[in-house]
Amino acid sequence: MNQKNCQKIRMRIHEAGKRLEGILPYSPRHPAGRNPYAHIPKVIKSVLGSSYKDLTDDKLSEVLCIIEYCEENPF
Repeated sequence: MNQKNCQKIRMRIHEAGKRLEGILPYSPRHPAGRNPYAHIPKVIKSVLGSSYKDLTDDKLSEVLCIIEYCEENPF
């Protein structure tokens, strides 16, 4: 993915992470609380099979949809 699109995605991850702080459900693996800024990239990688940085530019809309889904449906 090109630099401009990566920056756009990082900005959206940061915005969504701010909204998800303290909202993600409890996990025994994270007794001090879950990190929403790390959660979203992990979801992107599990859904698309690769880090958003390694994807092609045509996947930008899919990545943004995943971020929006994570934001609307914290899990």
